[in-house]
Amino acid sequence: MMNRVVLVGRLTKDVDLRYTPNGVAVANFTLAVNRNFKNDNGEQQADFIQVQIWRKPAENVANYLRKGSLAGVDGRIQTRNYEGSDGKRVYITEVVADSVQFLEPKKDNQQGNQQNNYQTNNQQSQGDPFANNGQPIDIKDDDLPF
Repeated sequence: MMNRVVLVGRLTKDVDLRYTPNGVAVANFTLAVNRNFKNDNGEQQADFIQVQIWRKPAENVANYLRKGSLAGVDGRIQTRNYEGSDGKRVYITEVVADSVQFLEPKKDNQQGNQQNNYQTNNQQSQGDPFANNGQPIDIKDDDLPF
């Protein structure tokens, strides 16, 4: 069986970086991906896809990508559910990214020799999860996808 997704699109808003109670970074963002066709009025259509990435790559994404940034995402589709406050089951489908490619140079050019295709991978060495100031999130270790 195979569950693989590759997307290229632009971020619809800045990255939301948070930390689990154990200090594990998790970043969430929405990627607008154009469809291959236009509607009856000639307007370009897009899908807005939720993306999640973990650990050091999450911090890198939060530090280098902003609303409007062009990014490539490689990952897998994941569906999860929980009981909403109204007692109804809520289902969420999202892409859990293994890597994110930064497809444009950093706009403010503070980094000097920034590479166009800076890649983050979950296989990179694990950095300090407290290196960035994110907000804690309420998540149990059993809910983590690893």
